[in-house]
Amino acid sequence: MATVSIPACTTALLLDIEGTTTPITFVKDILFPYIVEHLEDYLSTHWEEDECKQDVHLLKKQIEEDMRQNRACPVHAVDQTVHTDEEKAIREVVESVMWQMAADRKSTALKQLQGHMWRAAYTSGRIKGEIYPDVVPSIKTWREHGLKVYIYSSGSVEAQKLLFRYSVEGDVLDLFDGHFDTTIGAKVDSKSYERIAERIGCQPEEITFLTDVSREAKAAEEAGLNVLVVVRPGNMELTDEESAHYNLITSFSQLQLMGRA
Repeated sequence: MATVSIPACTTALLLDIEGTTTPITFVKDILFPYIVEHLEDYLSTHWEEDECKQDVHLLKKQIEEDMRQNRACPVHAVDQTVHTDEEKAIREVVESVMWQMAADRKSTALKQLQGHMWRAAYTSGRIKGEIYPDVVPSIKTWREHGLKVYIYSSGSVEAQKLLFRYSVEGDVLDLFDGHFDTTIGAKVDSKSYERIAERIGCQPEEITFLTDVSREAKAAEEAGLNVLVVVRPGNMELTDEESAHYNLITSFSQLQLMGRA
């Protein structure tokens, strides 16, 4: 297996989750179906709780913003004559969430509700976060050599922490120095990576970003970060041009630390 050097100037590693630390199948086959299957029951059970009310409020604001921007959004066609007001409201939230998920939206409102639902699933033991076996040993090695390790994912910070706290490897949350989600900006926007560098307190060139998505890699590179593209089973295929342009790894264990004792 060919090794790839982490640039010697690197002081922090920034990791994507889906397709990088965690199989895409975990998100697509476990996490998302859980939302689809349990959403209506969850809303009915928690409807009067403050947290749920806040989630619903954010979702409604998202719909209003979509309509203002003339973006596509779900059409509500619930028959008011056979539903109570609460049932109608719940059905509208369900329709909005299902529509956003089908459209692969990354809205903060959607991610927040999903995060709260996954929290209940993780804490009850119904779900355990999957992590590739090469991830934890590699991160431990990086930290031993003085590197800081951060996560940047489209999933909410809460959802990220749940995955690593309730993982198949046990609670590994203390391996990370911080977490970022789309509240700092979209992952395909170079400004997001500039903000992360500023928040971490280092120069962009001191950060090495690991992702499986070429558009994210491009944005990070434009911001001045070092980039490694992770090729895992089920990840989106790269073009020949992308494969030639980026340093590719299939496992974190391929990464070699340069110039460190």
